[in-house]
Amino acid sequence: MPNGPAVRRRKLGAELRALRARLGITSGDAARLVGWHQSKVSRIETGASGVKPADVRLLLDAYGVTEPELRELLLMLAGPDTGGGRHHWWHAYRGVLPPTYRDFISLESQATSVRTLENSVVPGLLQTREYARAVTRAAAGGRPQDELDALVEVRLARQEVLRARRPLELSAVLDEAVLRREVGGPGVMARQLVRLREAARLPQVRLQVLPFAAGAHVGVTGPFVIFSFSSTSDLDVVVLDHLTSSLYLDRKEDLETYTEAFHALQFHALSPEDSLDYIAGIGDGT
Repeated sequence: MPNGPAVRRRKLGAELRALRARLGITSGDAARLVGWHQSKVSRIETGASGVKPADVRLLLDAYGVTEPELRELLLMLAGPDTGGGRHHWWHAYRGVLPPTYRDFISLESQATSVRTLENSVVPGLLQTREYARAVTRAAAGGRPQDELDALVEVRLARQEVLRARRPLELSAVLDEAVLRREVGGPGVMARQLVRLREAARLPQVRLQVLPFAAGAHVGVTGPFVIFSFSSTSDLDVVVLDHLTSSLYLDRKEDLETYTEAFHALQFHALSPEDSLDYIAGIGDGT
């Protein structure tokens, strides 16, 4: 399976190819419009090579693409501008963040909505500082303290997408184990449960609990995240997280399978209102 950057190159190439085809011109015609060799356009469209944001701008201008959201999204897929342009905030942490995590944050920052199933821990976008520190220490405890601190700061900085002018829409299904596992101890967990109840009342957050009583379900195979984008569903991505890497799935069949699985999980989970009561009950020790 491809890693994050490969998925992004392929998606970007497919979108640029579609834009060119919409104009009814060949890759050779496109190359002449921007002063390149035809092979460069072909490599970009097939995802065989990376492309600079400046080159994407040239192609978008040549294709007459003026829609701000689409331009921004395609430029995001091209990656950071190393020619003196503005870097996104997470590049300040590139020394401690693996490429797949940087790619995850980049997608998260531009997505319109996120759907996630969590079986073990609270989603990063909803974690308190204490909880995030405990999780980070458990997952990357062999790192120096300054790196652990940086990873916690990254986790908290990611949460700004929920407070943006146009906030990310988050739909999360949490297995009951997430709520019962005492990460960081009883005090940390109690405050984390309060944070979940506060977040669940936000209009852009839909939180549902999948209780133990629901029995076996399609999500027992592991957690997943679905990123969706407003400009085109062709850019949607499923992310599967593992101990040493992340897998990014963008095939239509994969997206349909995981979307159907998430709908099934929502159906079997408690309603958002009942989930709030359930979390409160666990917090009260019931």
